[in-house]
Amino acid sequence: MTDAEAAGPPADQGLPAWAEPFAPEALEGLVRRRHLDDIDRDWAFGDSTGRGLTVAVIDSGLEADHPALAGRVVESVAVEFDDAGDPTIVADAGVDLFGHGTACAGIVLGFAPEVELVSVRVLGANLRGRGTAFLAALDWCIERGIEVVNLSLSSRKEALFGTFHEVTDDAYFRGMKLVGAANNAQVASYPTVFASVFSVAAHAEPEPWRWYYNPRPPVEFGAWGVDVPIAWKDGGHTVATGNSFAAPHITGLLALLCARHPGLTPFEAKAILAATADNPAA
Repeated sequence: MTDAEAAGPPADQGLPAWAEPFAPEALEGLVRRRHLDDIDRDWAFGDSTGRGLTVAVIDSGLEADHPALAGRVVESVAVEFDDAGDPTIVADAGVDLFGHGTACAGIVLGFAPEVELVSVRVLGANLRGRGTAFLAALDWCIERGIEVVNLSLSSRKEALFGTFHEVTDDAYFRGMKLVGAANNAQVASYPTVFASVFSVAAHAEPEPWRWYYNPRPPVEFGAWGVDVPIAWKDGGHTVATGNSFAAPHITGLLALLCARHPGLTPFEAKAILAATADNPAA
């Protein structure tokens, strides 16, 4: 059974679902009073390059020798299933079965060129996989203490709701920042809808350094996700649309932030991203 899937491109190549708060005509709805005036982007990010920080990408794999990844992939693993049907983590060859994971990693490196990348492959060549593989990958990242994890995938399997909730809460209380792309369909999917996750949907403004905070979740952040230039399989490049490609913009920002300010909790990191977002001021 395949019950995890990449957020993927929307069928009509317009704005994906959940992205409505970040449409140009809706931005006035993001007006908020700011009480964190001493926090600005220079303080938050400064000259950070992400050096010293590890980012995991749970996806279709990372093409380790892709020029866009600049030799930053330090480890590649995959989730496989044994004869009893139990997931296990095995070494992977540093390949991307689709291109999706490489695209996300390339966006992260566009912000934080000195992060170290870890590939955790759970999706196949059709961008689908088992929810239990996704959970095993999350568990592995938690045990490794990887501080920032990009999740441009989710599961709609209701039977896994409780388990995803427990796992992401565990990550949250350990100080991990899980960045999740909202599903491109108007459905709830896990773990993106949980408050422990940095949930992201797309806006259409072609500016990597423009992001919004949405005070009316479930989706908290909006980043560029429409017609985004991305790295792709076999050393290639393309242009694509989807919440999948908005999420790694926030992941890249978090990599810069956490490298510059070690020890931030997820709550603190969310507050800083909200304070430095491009929301209209009251």
